[in-house]
Amino acid sequence: MSLILFVILKIYIISISLLVYGFTRIKKYQKTDFKPKTSFTIIVPFRNEEKNLPKLLDSFAKLSYPNNLFEVILVDDSSNKKFQVSGFRFHVSLIDNIRISNSPKKDAISTAMQHVKTNWVITTDADCIVPENWLLTFDNYIQENNVSMLAGAVSYQCENSFLHHFQQLDLTSLQGATIGSFGIKKAFMCNGANLAYTKSLFEKLNGFDGNNKIASGDDVFLLQKAADLFPDEVHYLKAKEAIVLTKPTENWKSLFHQRVRWAAKTSSYQSIFGKSLGLIVFFGNLSFVIGFIFLIFGIWSWQLLVLFVFPKFIIDFVLLYLTNQFLTNTRLRYLFLSSLFYPFFSTCVALYSLFGSYEWKDRRFVK
Repeated sequence: MSLILFVILKIYIISISLLVYGFTRIKKYQKTDFKPKTSFTIIVPFRNEEKNLPKLLDSFAKLSYPNNLFEVILVDDSSNKKFQVSGFRFHVSLIDNIRISNSPKKDAISTAMQHVKTNWVITTDADCIVPENWLLTFDNYIQENNVSMLAGAVSYQCENSFLHHFQQLDLTSLQGATIGSFGIKKAFMCNGANLAYTKSLFEKLNGFDGNNKIASGDDVFLLQKAADLFPDEVHYLKAKEAIVLTKPTENWKSLFHQRVRWAAKTSSYQSIFGKSLGLIVFFGNLSFVIGFIFLIFGIWSWQLLVLFVFPKFIIDFVLLYLTNQFLTNTRLRYLFLSSLFYPFFSTCVALYSLFGSYEWKDRRFVK
């Protein structure tokens, strides 16, 4: 059994090393002095977000981008209280979601696409804040490159608590894996809170056909279809000025259900690389848990456990450090404690996602 665990560790280290290599291949991008040219429609699906939407809309109002080159479509997914929009210099439309599938967010985007008049759409979430040069950076990159889909980074606005910094480290690892996969031409993951694509690409891909029975995944399934059919036109925008900020969850129960929702779609990935990496990461974390159990029952000595854990910690740290330098450039807080706790948390999430239900936007979804 010990031999099997060390074989899994070796495969894990090789896989994460590959992502580290891919991460370094994606060069940082800085906007140039191109005159803004691209017209965007910003799509924001929401449900019961009356506290967060004003902050998001205020960040849109502060964008360093011509008001006539972007518009906003807010898609209300059966909120308990109707949201009112007024007083903005840019055009804002408020429409109701038309439900046709098991995925509220995919339905919301599909509903909004019927109203889109621009060639480019960009999606974000209601609990986000976008930076001043967000659209300008996307526009400059689009002008310089032949691209139909462009993924951007997402980071958390953290307070000084273990819960928040644990989430930041988890999201940092996901962002690192995302960028790394783009760097080795195996893109399989992105974040719908910062994702742009052309309307024509959406239509060529037949939108979310084929995966709309799965509640989440409006971002990754669309990306995987695009990367499979048009790999040269799917890029990652590694630019600090395009990083969208969002809120971490406020309690462990919400975090657990959020991560279960994210994990539940892995088995439906079209990307073989994405599925394989998901399994490798799962077994890598499971082997850590098993090694700890072996220590408790005296099967392993603490020296053997350290020998097993240390290489995993080092390669994880490299990817986290590089990604953190790009996302926040702040000190990695609670790194050691999070590294010890994360394998147990991740293993529970992965196992629960295979059979359990989860809550999202005051609704319950079953696997």
